[in-house]
Amino acid sequence: MQAVARNLPDQYAIMVPLGAGCGLRQGEIFGLALDDVDFVQRVIHVRRQVKLLRGRRIFAAPKYDKERAVPLPESVAAELAAYIRRFPPQQVTLPWEKLDGPPTTANLILTHEKAALRRNSLNESVWRPALVAAGVVPKDRPRPQPGRRDQSQREHGMHALRHFYASVLLDAGDSIKAIAEYLGHSDPSFTLRTYTHLMPTSHDRTRKAIDAAFASMAQPVRPVRRVLSVRRNRNGTGDHSRVPHAGRTRSPVTC
Repeated sequence: MQAVARNLPDQYAIMVPLGAGCGLRQGEIFGLALDDVDFVQRVIHVRRQVKLLRGRRIFAAPKYDKERAVPLPESVAAELAAYIRRFPPQQVTLPWEKLDGPPTTANLILTHEKAALRRNSLNESVWRPALVAAGVVPKDRPRPQPGRRDQSQREHGMHALRHFYASVLLDAGDSIKAIAEYLGHSDPSFTLRTYTHLMPTSHDRTRKAIDAAFASMAQPVRPVRRVLSVRRNRNGTGDHSRVPHAGRTRSPVTC
């Protein structure tokens, strides 16, 4: 992931933290506007995407018509703020949902020559060369047939960044319901089916839970002492001897 980011032009490198750090889809990254980012509350509001309809760009609601709020990690916020200072957002107007839909204007964070990004062009001229330079895909990989999507773009593109995002949250113990909400899935059961293989096993969770509990203890765990049995002398006084408790001895005293 970092190798791909290093090989992207600076103008597009912010796509990696937005995909891997916030779980946004490619079209949602293209449609992200400055007003959608709340740097105070540390939240990104996913309200639109840029998509192609008969080869032309339009604005549309996110997939499943599901707007959502996604937590904005501090590390991503810092990168995004620095990017915005260097590459100021641009006003872009596109039709909404249909080619003849109402014109809608958004102050887009990612643009090319003051226009919304086009998925096919960016994947071919920007993303794929970064994958090759990072050694993710071979340089001589066959080109896809006309009209068919390059499968490497799905395996190693924005979809892979969303997989990374989901795997980190699962490993941290976030609920499937919360992850489904952040990813914009219509049904948490779809999230569960998709990412079951990434979920930590019960053994992993148990080890981490116990390790975390022990690490949080203020005092070190005291070693278990041997059991003391009380033996009575003839005069009735007790003789406390360090002998292991076994068999039918009197009730032990522990300390």
